[in-house]
Amino acid sequence: MFKASDVKELRDRSGAGMLDCKKALEACSGDMEQAIDWLREKGISKAAKKESRIAAEGLCSILTKENRAVILEVNSETDFVAKNEEFTKFVQYLTETILENNLKTREEVLSFDDNGETIDAKLIALTAKIGEKLSFRRHEVVEKKDNEVFGSYLHMGGKIGALVVLSNTTEEVAKDVAMHVAAMAPVCAKRDEVPTDMVDRESKVIKEQVMNEGKPADIAEKMVTGRLNKFYKEICLEEQEFIKDSSMNVGTFVKNSGGEIISMIRYAVGEGIEKKEEDFASEVMSQINASK
Repeated sequence: MFKASDVKELRDRSGAGMLDCKKALEACSGDMEQAIDWLREKGISKAAKKESRIAAEGLCSILTKENRAVILEVNSETDFVAKNEEFTKFVQYLTETILENNLKTREEVLSFDDNGETIDAKLIALTAKIGEKLSFRRHEVVEKKDNEVFGSYLHMGGKIGALVVLSNTTEEVAKDVAMHVAAMAPVCAKRDEVPTDMVDRESKVIKEQVMNEGKPADIAEKMVTGRLNKFYKEICLEEQEFIKDSSMNVGTFVKNSGGEIISMIRYAVGEGIEKKEEDFASEVMSQINASK
């Protein structure tokens, strides 16, 4: 029904004990997401679901020019290659090419012909030269109006990238908001952008938590609203406590400058990608052997 590795994964993601994780998986027929909710409902795992940590290497890149900007992610197998000069130059070239030619889909990027050679062909050639799999994972081209400004920030040399659009304010304010996005990882800019299924799931978990505390169903229903507000404050950029001034939320900080949050994008290199676990020594040896 489930494997020992599933128990380990659930423990890593929930922080619960091995026995509780085993019980949760048994109760949920091995379904990982249901097991996480089961632990939370029982009060065993009080923390919200932890998304997979960075499991692949590479770089995020951001470029803005006039009323257009691009944010992208290119992956490599190891951090050694992510710091390789040829790799970083390719990422820079790709960023500039996408922005200059307004390439909005991944397919448009890979099939773009640059002097008789496609981007895909260039990527394959660089992969062969470096000796490690490289992958253009994702990008987004963002356009703004004349009364709007971009704010961008790259953290840890490009491991995390944040791009925001604000209206009627300064680039300095926008950059502060982009830095906040990189640090605090909001899911959405505003409450009305949170996916309905995410709200429904959280409501169900909260109601079960309250009922397990001994509250009757009618009281539990009323308490859901209050706890949902806390949930929104944790995941919505507008409602998060501003990292540079805890006396206000991000929305208030922007409004105090006369502005408004329009949109946000945050990339973290490798998020959601599973990577084969290797120890550091093995990674070093693989690079040495590849260079022979």
